[in-house]
Amino acid sequence: MKQKDSGIDSYIHSAADFAKPILNYLRGIIHNTCPAVQETIKWGFPHFVYKDEILCSMAAFKHHCAFGFWKAQLMKDKTLIENAKSESAMGHFGKITSLKDLPSEKKLISLIKEAMTLNEKGIKVSKKIMPSSKEINVPDDFLSALSKNKKAKAVFDAFPPSHKREYIDWITEAKRAETRQKRIRQAIEWISEGKHRNWKYMKQA
Repeated sequence: MKQKDSGIDSYIHSAADFAKPILNYLRGIIHNTCPAVQETIKWGFPHFVYKDEILCSMAAFKHHCAFGFWKAQLMKDKTLIENAKSESAMGHFGKITSLKDLPSEKKLISLIKEAMTLNEKGIKVSKKIMPSSKEINVPDDFLSALSKNKKAKAVFDAFPPSHKREYIDWITEAKRAETRQKRIRQAIEWISEGKHRNWKYMKQA
């Protein structure tokens, strides 16, 4: 990993115009607050690593950006904790469409420093916090399809709850049985390739 990854340069360059200032601002404040941070593209979007552990990540979608901390549920901010527990697909700060949607610079710096301290102390995120597939209520037909594809099942089990819910919601929102089965087949194909539901909307490096 490099302190500055050209993959993230490409990611930001290919993002929608509204997203570029948001991503550049977040990237800048992360590096200014944590000079030793390293960058990498993981799961198709930018991650920032400190002390060999993920510190935070950001992503650009078609109409909004997302930003979150890897150990948010262990941090002091109550809103951050609640959003981390819900594993919102929008990230820990909701849908970010402009710089105005972000906390103040002072607040962001404080949060980054707190996340840095957790990594410096080697505090791990408890696996118990992450609900299992069954706790997220995976539909029987989807679960059956997953069980027939070992690779897809392994990838799905390793997904964070947010990625699991994205697929489940997409499948259960289908109004016709034919559409539902088509989505299940597509989901299995994408999952076996390690792709989350919204991979198309993540700007690849």
